[in-house]
Amino acid sequence: MEVCVDSVQSAINAQRGGATRVELCSNLFEGGTTPSIGILKVMKLKVSIPVYVMIRPRGGDFCYSEVEFTCMSENLSELKKAGADGFVFGILNEDGTVNENLCRLLIELAKPLPCTFHRAIDVTRDINTALETIISLGFGRVLTSGGESSALEGLPIITEMVKQARGRISIMPGGGITERNLHRILEGSGAKEFHGSARSSQESCMLYRKPGVPMGAALTPPEFNVKVTNVEKVNSFLDIAKNVWKS
Repeated sequence: MEVCVDSVQSAINAQRGGATRVELCSNLFEGGTTPSIGILKVMKLKVSIPVYVMIRPRGGDFCYSEVEFTCMSENLSELKKAGADGFVFGILNEDGTVNENLCRLLIELAKPLPCTFHRAIDVTRDINTALETIISLGFGRVLTSGGESSALEGLPIITEMVKQARGRISIMPGGGITERNLHRILEGSGAKEFHGSARSSQESCMLYRKPGVPMGAALTPPEFNVKVTNVEKVNSFLDIAKNVWKS
């Protein structure tokens, strides 16, 4: 199980729950962007499982300008020096195909660390063609919801992708995975790893709470409610997965 985290405490809880790896992001509200070097450094002091870091300069689409790609390259270089164990990214062309040249440059920069192609594959023109390109570039795994809004909806495509991969790359389902649908997704697809946040709400420690002053845009989460990876949820996910994989 790879757990998506945006805080050191979530990484600690993921490890306690038995996760194999964490994906470190910021700004999960927009699907994850590149985190700070400081949080990676502290996280590496607190957990022993691998920490893969998201390289994404902003939310939105995955077609980046020259300046944005320069930012991605600089971030990857600095986070590599800071102790990242791997990287997660995906770059597309305007026509919805994988940008081989830019992805190859980041893979070379990341070496010898492994790289995951993220859910940018889910918005490509043709997932099967994109998967072959991603394999040829040397990515170790691909995170996917099968081209749908959730892994459960995309299960038929994820199953096809696992068959198409034939062990050349790991297909990692992710997107809307819960304790209620995980068994069906793993059993149906034959995938050997999966991705989720396993988060629950945690009450803020603030005693004084001034209302009416949100710290973000109009669609904001509650200011005094924090989402943190839950140890018991990670345990529960892994119990489900182990039962599928044993059978």
